[in-house]
Parts: sequence; structure tokens; C-alpha cells
Amino acid sequence: MSKNLVIVESPTKAKTLSKFLDKSYKIEACSGHIRDLPKSKMGVDIDKGFKPHYVIIAKKRKIVSLLKKEAKDKESIYLACDPDREGEAICWHITKVLDEKANFFRVSFNELTKDVVLEAFKNPSKIDIKKVNAQQARRILDRIVGYELSPLLWKKVSRGLSAGRVQSVALNFVVERERQIQSFIPEQYWEIEAKLKKKDTVSDLVEFIAKLVKIKDKKVKIKNEKEATDIINELKNATFVISEIKKKEQKRYPKPPFITSTLQQEAFNKLKFTASKTMRIAQELYEGIDMGEEGNVGLITYMRTDSVSVSEVALKKTQDFIEERYGKEYLPDKIRRYKSKKSAQGAHEAIRPTSVERIPDKIKEFLSEEQFRLYTLIWDRFVASCMKEARISITVVSIKAKEYLFKTTGSEVLFDGFMTIFKDEIEQDKKILPPLKQDEELDLIELIPSQHFTQPPARFTDASLIRKLEEEDIGRPSTYAPTIRTIIDRHYVRREKNYLIPTDLGTIVNDLLVENFPNILDVKFTAKMEEELDKIEQGKMDKEDVLKRFYQPFIKDLELAKVKMRNVKKEVILTDQICEICGRPMVIKWSRRGRFLSCSGFPECKNARPLTTGIRCPVEGCGGMLVERHTRYGKTFYGCTNFPKCKYVTNKLPKIDERKASGDLQQAPTYEADRGQRPEGKK
Repeated sequence: MSKNLVIVESPTKAKTLSKFLDKSYKIEACSGHIRDLPKSKMGVDIDKGFKPHYVIIAKKRKIVSLLKKEAKDKESIYLACDPDREGEAICWHITKVLDEKANFFRVSFNELTKDVVLEAFKNPSKIDIKKVNAQQARRILDRIVGYELSPLLWKKVSRGLSAGRVQSVALNFVVERERQIQSFIPEQYWEIEAKLKKKDTVSDLVEFIAKLVKIKDKKVKIKNEKEATDIINELKNATFVISEIKKKEQKRYPKPPFITSTLQQEAFNKLKFTASKTMRIAQELYEGIDMGEEGNVGLITYMRTDSVSVSEVALKKTQDFIEERYGKEYLPDKIRRYKSKKSAQGAHEAIRPTSVERIPDKIKEFLSEEQFRLYTLIWDRFVASCMKEARISITVVSIKAKEYLFKTTGSEVLFDGFMTIFKDEIEQDKKILPPLKQDEELDLIELIPSQHFTQPPARFTDASLIRKLEEEDIGRPSTYAPTIRTIIDRHYVRREKNYLIPTDLGTIVNDLLVENFPNILDVKFTAKMEEELDKIEQGKMDKEDVLKRFYQPFIKDLELAKVKMRNVKKEVILTDQICEICGRPMVIKWSRRGRFLSCSGFPECKNARPLTTGIRCPVEGCGGMLVERHTRYGKTFYGCTNFPKCKYVTNKLPKIDERKASGDLQQAPTYEADRGQRPEGKK
């Protein structure tokens, strides 16, 4: 019979640990948090120092019963949840549910490998109550905001809405960016390029492109086609002569290994993975993959981290691997160590493979396609971060024609260094110029004018929003993915072609919060709260003091908002559409999934239907209109108002645009037709 009990979060992690521990350890999974604040009430006693009232989560009661049963008569109980605030809090809750007098030990590890796990069990510690306090403070803050603001939004906009502290700031970023885009006025400008070649040559290899950069020693600014045409006419018979050739050697250094935010950004940019998908796959790689005869193996270190530090053991092994696989010349002069930002958790490592010997292609057969792609991304980035810098030769050629100056740049990789891992980057950096000399005269093949317009700022994607949150110090590694998922799930933001676009509902909620709760939406205020949560973990600030400083101004704003906040619920917009059931006019109302059409005779007549795009369903004889809908993952598609009788769906609207003719509004409701949901009020 086992004399020790080990509690982890997931069955996969339990399976991986069972490889390393002997039969004296019984391993059970708690499947995450087992206690939380109650759903039916705030669960925080403000007057008693913000004391939380925790209850066992309903769906975890069986697990708690099992843990209690397994904990009986055990000599020791080892709590082996993840090495962050949430993991520490889960461990603390377990001690409160089981017999508090039991012999509890905390074991923490950044990677699921035999040596690291056994070392952790040899040197167990106690629960870090400062980490628990920091997690509790965040949970209480979020509960206060959500519990107090949600009923206000129900009263002023629609039932079922909710607000969050960090999520509201993220939503504000998306809304304000959309406003910048909508108000942007593009300006026209033109560029001129010259296709040139060495004299008396016919090969395409000696042709190259140079761009006009200066006119009379002033930076070029061509406003319209006429100006561009005038310049081209003046240059047609000009002599093009090389006025200067500059050569320099440039060093390119590798990027540091991944932290949570950079992994999410790179996985989005290169693999098109959402932040949530990246974290789900990374969790699988961390907790262990079945490697055949080798059993379950944790392939990467813990994936929620903001530290770029790497253990000395891992660095030494990686140096040996690089020398053996690539050659000694690929080793840097001294081992590379990267500096983390001040707020980073020093005890954590960067995200790296647990063994560089597990080259992606060698273990591909054990991984799903998605796991392989993400593991390859992590492996490549880490190994490259330990390698020697690349050396690139840059040649800048200046070419004069009358009073006009053209420039072209050539580049050649002298030593690929870390870039040997990224073959595509080497190709991108190649731009070979023919052999050229000072004062050499060139033949003009053609002048190429091109029209351009200044561009508005790009809409946020998962990657750029995470970068913005990180830059502003909003949230922490564990919150980036849930934050984006939440604003999409609440139908405040929709994802369209990987861009995050605010819905009408998201915009109205944001505006109400900005007007009535300036502190919650203030970037500096929210960043300061994150800093104070960190200080609670460091033991430099008291949890109750931090909560009190937030609560007092918040509750004042709340009382004012109850009176002053605009009541959108009462702002119904009359339309020229008629209710097909009772003949009364239809009005536009709000629901928790956006705007919809409702009979003005409600509640006597409960007819309701979605706002349409104004485009008729292309199915012959249908007669319905297309409405915008969203999948549960926030992706946009268009379906017929006659669903389920007509099941027409499309990812793109038909080109025939009848919206202006129909007079319908553009914004459609965001209920999910794929799950058969109807707008509020429809029977």
C-alpha cells in the first residue's frame, strides 16, 4: 500500500510523474481549482478585511471525496501543482479541504523530467502563502468588479452582460484602435523606382532596382500623379552615375528564448494559432506526450513564465549539442544569458525543450501535427538563442541623375550563425548586386512610378494585442489568453480573418465604462494594480491595503454611475419595418449578444428577429436575408434568416450589395445559429 499521496492538476501529468516515482507514492489529479468564490453571491466580506468565502465547486465534489479518501492514513501528502500563483493557490485550497493537520509538502518543478522531479521530491518546501495572497487579491479584485458592475450593465443595457478589470482595458484597446481606423483619412503619395543595369550587358542577373530618395538633397515627397510624371519626363534622358558605394559588416543576434507572451505572438504570426490554442498545446507538451517505449515524457518547461533565464545545466548541455551538431564555430565567445524585465518571476525559466537531444524531426511520429509545429517553434528558438551571431555584409549604393538621388542596398550572409536554423531567413537576407564601381555609368531600363496611400493603424490580432498588454504592463503570463477569450465569449469582440473587431455591444459597454469608471479603464492605474499584486507576492505589500485602496474610489464611482450612467435599455430605435405577426412597427433593442429587431408591442407580441446585412439570401425561392453570425470561437459567417428551413451559410457576403437599397442597418446580432440559439424574445 502506498504511504504517500501526490496531488497534481491533470491525469496526463499524473501519468508522467508515475514514471519517476516508486510505488510508495499514489498519484491523483484534482483537475484544477477545487474551491472558488460562490456563483450566487459576491462571497467577499468587505467589512472583515475582504475575507473571501470559498465553496467547493459543484462539479469537483466527487474529486474532493476521492482525495479525502486517498489522504486517509497517508504519512505525507505532496502537493505538486504548477509552479505559479494559481498552482500555489490550488495547493492551499487542497490543504483547507483535507485534514489541515496532515503532513503536507509542496513540490515544485519547471519541467517534468526524472532528474528535476526527483530533486524536487528530495527537497520539498511549504506552501508560499505570499503567492497565495497575491492570487487571492487578484481573484477578489476581479470578483468585486464583476459582481458590482454586471448588475449595473444589466439594468442599463441588457441582462447577461458582464465586465472585468483586465478584460475591460483590453476591450478599450480594441475599440479605440477601431475608432482610429474609422476616422483615418488616407493621403496619396507616389514612389519612383529605376530599373538599372551595367552598361553593355544583356544578362538579367546584372539588373537591379534603385529607389528615388532625394531631390535637391531634400527627402522626396511626391504628392500626386502629375508630380510623378514630371519627374519621370525629366529623368528619361538623364545620365545615371554611381556617386557613392558604402560597405559595412552587420552583426545579427539571436532573440532570447520564449516567454509566454512571445510564444503566443510567434505562434500566431507563424502558425496562425490563437493564444488559447497555443497555451492548450503547450500544456500538452509540458505535461507529457506518450513517446512509445519511453512512456510519457514532458517535452518543454513550464509555459507560463515571463523570465528569459535558463538553468546552467540546460545551457551547458545545449552548448555541447551545438558543437556536436553544427560545429565549434557556431558557439558564441561566451555563453549567452538574457536579462528579464524587472517584474519577471526570477524562479521561473524561459520556455525551452527539456532536452535539446529531442530534435523535432526525430520525435515527429509521436506528436500531432499541431504539437509538432509548436514544439519545432520552441526548439528552434531556444537552440538559436544559444548560438553565435550571424555576420552580414551590407552594400549601400547611391546613384545620381541630375538633381535626383537613388539608392539601392545589397546584402550577403558572410556567416550564418544562429540563422542556420532558419534557412528561410538566410534567403530573405540575400540581395545580390552586380559588381559596381564608383563613378560607373549605368543604363536605364525603365522608370517605374507607383501610387500609394498612407495606411491606418492595423487592427489588433491576438499577437499584437498581447504585445500591447505586455508593453503597458497589463496582466501577467497566465492572463493573456483568457483575456482575449473572454472578450470574444462575451460578444464584445469578434474575430474576423484573425483580426479583433469590436461589436456594437462591445463599443457601447466600453463607452459606458470609460465615462463612468475612468480608473478601471486607465492603463496606468491597471498597471499599478498589477505591480501591487507582484509586491504582495514579494511580501512588500499587504493584501488588505491593496484591496482597500482599490475599493474605496471604485465604490464611489459605482454609486454615481447608478444615477448618471446612460440607460441604453430605454433607447429603442424605431424602424420602418413592420412586425409580420401583429403589424406594429419593429424597433431596435439590445441583448447580451448585440442588437436585434423586436416588436414595439412587446411584451404582448414577442416577435423578434435579427438585424440583416441588407443582402438577400441567394438560394432561389428562399426570400430570406443574410445575417452576420458567429461560431463559439468568435469566427464570423453569414446565414439566412429563414434558418433552419434554409441552411445557407457563407464565409463571405455575395458581391451584390443591396444594403443601401434595403435601408437595413449593418450590425447583425451575434447569437450562434450553429447552436440553434435565437435572439431574446423569439419563441
